[in-house]
Amino acid sequence: MRRTFGLVLIVFGAFFLTLAPLVRFYVADQLVRAPLNRYQRTTLEAPNATYFDTATLKMRKGVTLVAENTVRGDVRANNGNGDIAVWDSSTNIFDKAVPDKMIEVQGYRIAFDRRSSELVNCCGTNIGGDTKVQMSGYGLLFPVANVEKREYPFFDMTTRRAVPMRFEAEEKVQGITAYRFTRQVPVTMTQKVNFKMPGDWLGLGKKSPAQKVDRYFQSTITQWVDPRTGVPVKVRQAIHSFVQTPDGRGRMTVASADLRTTVQGEKSLVSQADKAALMIAAVRVYVPVGSLFLGLIMLLLGAIAGMLAGRKAAQPPKKPVRRADGKFGEVQPAGAAPLPAEERPAPPPIRRN
Repeated sequence: MRRTFGLVLIVFGAFFLTLAPLVRFYVADQLVRAPLNRYQRTTLEAPNATYFDTATLKMRKGVTLVAENTVRGDVRANNGNGDIAVWDSSTNIFDKAVPDKMIEVQGYRIAFDRRSSELVNCCGTNIGGDTKVQMSGYGLLFPVANVEKREYPFFDMTTRRAVPMRFEAEEKVQGITAYRFTRQVPVTMTQKVNFKMPGDWLGLGKKSPAQKVDRYFQSTITQWVDPRTGVPVKVRQAIHSFVQTPDGRGRMTVASADLRTTVQGEKSLVSQADKAALMIAAVRVYVPVGSLFLGLIMLLLGAIAGMLAGRKAAQPPKKPVRRADGKFGEVQPAGAAPLPAEERPAPPPIRRN
């Protein structure tokens, strides 16, 4: 029985030892990937912002702008390719004092490799409906569970080009250690306006005639990223959009704001990152290490049980003891009371020839 129990322990020990590298190097590789069905809402606010109100043709200053961003995963858009995730992002920007009046609506679709997070051009990717845009670098995520303190090329959806995202420092965000990255988007012409604007709006004087202008954009975007998951848990976008005459003499601000994730938004993002980090740690560390430890313990106990069973089987049988009367059996100690008559063994039968 003891030998059988030892064999069972050895079999299970070998199983758990085999399970450890299988989970770490195969199962983890299959599970540690960006999800297909992502759903996330993030709110950014910018106090003391400025924007040009096209409805009243007036400049609004000292207002609080709100940017509500929603990310949704389209699980069917990858045409059955499980290695590609397709996410749609939409952002509604409005004046907090007039929430029903949208100032601007932005939207785009990205497709990316679920392991590396690098953008790919497929599956109807577009910016504002323009499907001719060729994206490169990274989009909404850093490398999943593999963020390094280095520079990453991130695709800017406004200027439609990749811009370096540089590591700066480590900082605490709602209790977790995050990597702070910053990218500087230089002044870039984003649109040729097909109408002329009054010279007075451009600062050229009331008597100045209407001028042809182009629209420009620049920004500084800072992201605090959870290195365990690659998910940004805090965002700051300092944006400045303006129109300018070709000769640069006339200019008017279209929007100027310093958008930041709200405190409640940070807590929600950190909570999501903690859950994802726990799952990643489970398949990368906890399960493999636990299986390795359990397998070694079972092998050791099985070996010990087998050794004990072997020693018992190899023990020689005890030789019978001959008593003084010439019979075999245990010797009764001296001074012991004689056995009662009913407990004494019957004498051997007498053989007669």
